[in-house]
Amino acid sequence: MKPVVTRFPPSPTGFLHIGGARTALFNWLYARKTNGKFILRIEDTDEARSSTDSTDAILDALQWLGIDWDEGPYFQTERKDIYRRYIRKLVETGHAYYCSCTPDEITAMREQARARGLKPMYNGKCREKGLSDSDNTVVRLKTPDAGVTVVEDIVKGDTAFQNAEMDDFIIQRSDGSAMYNLAVVVDDITMGINTIIRGDDHLINTPKQILIYKALGADLPVFGHVPMVLGPDKARLSKRHGAMSVGEYRNMGYLPDAVINYLVRLGWSHGDQEFFTRKDLIQKFDLEHLGRSASMFDMQKLTALNARHIQAKSAPDLAPSLLLLLKDLGIAAENDVFTHKVIETLQPRSKTLVEMAESARFYYVDAPDIDEKAAARFLTADTADMLTRIADAIDNLPDFTQDGLEKIFKKIMADFNLGFGKIAQPLRVAVTGTTVSPGIFEMLLALGKEKTVHRIRQAAARISNQAL
Repeated sequence: MKPVVTRFPPSPTGFLHIGGARTALFNWLYARKTNGKFILRIEDTDEARSSTDSTDAILDALQWLGIDWDEGPYFQTERKDIYRRYIRKLVETGHAYYCSCTPDEITAMREQARARGLKPMYNGKCREKGLSDSDNTVVRLKTPDAGVTVVEDIVKGDTAFQNAEMDDFIIQRSDGSAMYNLAVVVDDITMGINTIIRGDDHLINTPKQILIYKALGADLPVFGHVPMVLGPDKARLSKRHGAMSVGEYRNMGYLPDAVINYLVRLGWSHGDQEFFTRKDLIQKFDLEHLGRSASMFDMQKLTALNARHIQAKSAPDLAPSLLLLLKDLGIAAENDVFTHKVIETLQPRSKTLVEMAESARFYYVDAPDIDEKAAARFLTADTADMLTRIADAIDNLPDFTQDGLEKIFKKIMADFNLGFGKIAQPLRVAVTGTTVSPGIFEMLLALGKEKTVHRIRQAAARISNQAL
């Protein structure tokens, strides 16, 4: 059995979006699962709309997702001579012919067919004329007049298309450039592609492509057309549903492993399992469990899954991405033990890395921005003495550990006849500036003894100054 060869062929007319990323992922996973080959091809024949910026953005998004390729990227604009060679072969073998019909003539044919209640299509006027190549001729494929072309699909099952409803479609424009269906088939043949997984919006092109394969005497690949991704309202996925470019998810603090985990579940299942590592997916992905029904994109589910992936990562793994987001917030931080401790305190409560970066801000500043409402409630004359006592006790603590802190708080609780919560909230506001933070002990230990004492004393001084 030949090794599996799959491909992803984006058009560089924009950014890589969720649907395209899912298609790339399915092909990449199957190639990796089977020890096959994954090829990247840039379909840039629409030169007016294609751009280098879009190509770069697509490559960058794939690299961020961790989808690597074994060959490519190939560019269709660099393969024009190959297409012309195959088109000549089709003409020479009688499977295609030159057509000189003008656009007005084609329109008239279609109107006549429509008037007779038939499907508007080209009537084969030039099919047997034996015309030669010229400046005003296109090349058309000779399609069968009867019978059916069956698309054998591993996802949808067999779909039959009536050949009589397909006209002799154009495979080369009058300027000598190849049409999409011809270029795609030639690329797939010459690159050895034997497995094609793509969106079912391409299904309408597949019978035409099958006819080109057969005319060229080439083996057909395995086809799998997966349903489109829809929004929660079952409408076509759009930006209001979360159909942003892949790069935007990175900017919003989503992990690539979380994104591919969520994407693969939009159309594939492995029992009831929801959480997958990259290694899991490569081991378990198969074509048999690709779904036939459309999947609904749910931003909340992606975010929840992202939180689980954040919790599953080690602090050193998360640090590089977090540091970039901290930099965006104007915070200079290092990939060091301190940052790793900060991450560990925030992992259980962070849904995105952006959220983690914003929550981490207080760790890196000289003095936290005190929320005025929190201060009015917790930094009062009643708490000033308690905070001073806590700062002095911590400052004199020889062993800055959780056990040492617990002993201090137990004594303060007894001396002031207060529950832990009555101590924790003023302390939390003093150290972080807000009433929401990681657990007191882990947060103070990550912050360090010197910063902790300094901030508590600053808060106590703030209270004293207000009393004057």
